[in-house]
Amino acid sequence: MTAPEAGRGIGNGDRSGDFDHPRDTFRILHVSTGNVCRSPITERLTRHFLADRLGDPGGGGLIVESAGTWGHEGAPMEANAEAVLADFGADASGFVGRELLDEHVIRADLVLTATRDHRAQVISMGHSAGLRTFTLKEFTRLVKAIDPATLPPIEDGVVGRARALVRASAALRGWLLAPTAEADEVYDPYGAPLTFFRSIGDEIHQALDPVVTALTGVPARA
Repeated sequence: MTAPEAGRGIGNGDRSGDFDHPRDTFRILHVSTGNVCRSPITERLTRHFLADRLGDPGGGGLIVESAGTWGHEGAPMEANAEAVLADFGADASGFVGRELLDEHVIRADLVLTATRDHRAQVISMGHSAGLRTFTLKEFTRLVKAIDPATLPPIEDGVVGRARALVRASAALRGWLLAPTAEADEVYDPYGAPLTFFRSIGDEIHQALDPVVTALTGVPARA
């Protein structure tokens, strides 16, 4: 994937204001609490699966990053999270934890959170984030209900298809509710044994697979 830009400044709340927001890129932001377990796993698995489907290490213009609502700024990924990524053949190298800041939300075209509380915290930051912020499992549920034929063809570019996918998902949100409140949660494995980390990794993988398929138009390899 394309590397996120450096910087820790606070924006003015206008996505077209202080920060460049090029139309030829699409930024996906994964959010959890500490940014050392769930969101790093989700970030790096997303990058890995996109590169695999597209055959493009650059992600076709998709930029994938992560942060934490109580982010451990500068911290490494948890060792068990690295082990989970290794199970999937994904790259854990070079990861550094970040605290979620206004600029991350302003720049993001799609925010995927681990839990409903994280989603509420992102939306409470403002920046018109409501229509582009979902829990990961919520977004998966919505994406699975969208007819791929209604999305722009992949030949026209992944970025335009991603923007259309977010708009369609936001339009469906009030119609496709979760069967239970817990259905939209990815629980925190922090401090848990590797077996629990692996179960969370499997949950994240299952949630990401339909999303990456919808974004790229390419199903997972058998």
